[in-house]
Amino acid sequence: MSQVDVFINQTAEWLRAAGPDSDIVVSSRLRLARNISGFPFLQKMSVPQQQEVVEKVKVATETCVGLKEAYYLRSTDLSELDRQFLVERHLISREHATEGGSKAVAITPDEVVSLMILEEDHLRLQTFQSGFSLGEAWKIIDVIDNELEAELDFSFNPNLGYLTACPTNVGTGLRASCMLHLPSLVLTKQVHKVLQALTKLNFAARGLYGEGTQATGNFFQFSNQITLGQREEEMIDNLERVIRQVIAHEKEARQFLRSKRKVKFEDQIWRAVGTLKSSRIISSSEATQLLSLVELGIDMDLVKSSLTQQEWSGLFLLIQPAHLQKINKKKLNSSERDICRADLIRERLKKITL
Repeated sequence: MSQVDVFINQTAEWLRAAGPDSDIVVSSRLRLARNISGFPFLQKMSVPQQQEVVEKVKVATETCVGLKEAYYLRSTDLSELDRQFLVERHLISREHATEGGSKAVAITPDEVVSLMILEEDHLRLQTFQSGFSLGEAWKIIDVIDNELEAELDFSFNPNLGYLTACPTNVGTGLRASCMLHLPSLVLTKQVHKVLQALTKLNFAARGLYGEGTQATGNFFQFSNQITLGQREEEMIDNLERVIRQVIAHEKEARQFLRSKRKVKFEDQIWRAVGTLKSSRIISSSEATQLLSLVELGIDMDLVKSSLTQQEWSGLFLLIQPAHLQKINKKKLNSSERDICRADLIRERLKKITL
């Protein structure tokens, strides 16, 4: 049994479908970048220095109340499949999973907190909350950051703030983000206007798996781009105001589809249900896109389902490549995954009616 298999039978925190506005805001995430004084940035570190940092952080987590029960996983002990599994659950980044060197990650049993060691910076601390809950996420991450700082001497400049490998993270080192499900804005072709407006306000829009990824299944991540010159609470407040506006636009688009494009809209939803309930082979990208439409239909009472919202949200995760292989307890090539994915979806969608 792999070390990460403890997570396979539980719903990831960011997909619990709880919290405010969870039908549109899937999750809230805060991430802090930190580096330890006396060590060069990762790009200049020797292997012995990397190993020293990994051990030093492990000792710190054992005295940190917020991380005391966390699983401390070294990358050298994880298979490629295990690392991909953690990427799909948003517990580590793609860069952390694929780049070499001595790395580790500490993950709390409830998957609320993840601490990547030696990603781009020495530490990347992140916390997740379901729904529109940036304030709750901040309370959690602030406490853990203070606990770690009591054990580790972080690189800090009185004028600049926390020093980071990338200049864009200097200052607070904070990135606040929300993942939103915006199918109606996509269907009404308004999403590009929203994205352009956010860019002008210095907010970044990314795909399901963050930087460098495209939006799939109508999921978008919105985050701040400026970390210098503002307090953490100000950054969070600014993002909250923006997210509230996006939520309002999505709700307006849903009402437009219901009132002005009812027949065409219902046809798209029901075709998605029919395809998912009858497909014998389906890719993850197509499945995610169709599941997005069906979820919209459920949210708008066009489709009836006895699946809980949490079970429905979890389905987006279970159809991903590493999760499918974990569920089937064997390696699967692309074609085999497409078959297993279709089987899984058909089984779950037996509880769906029109």
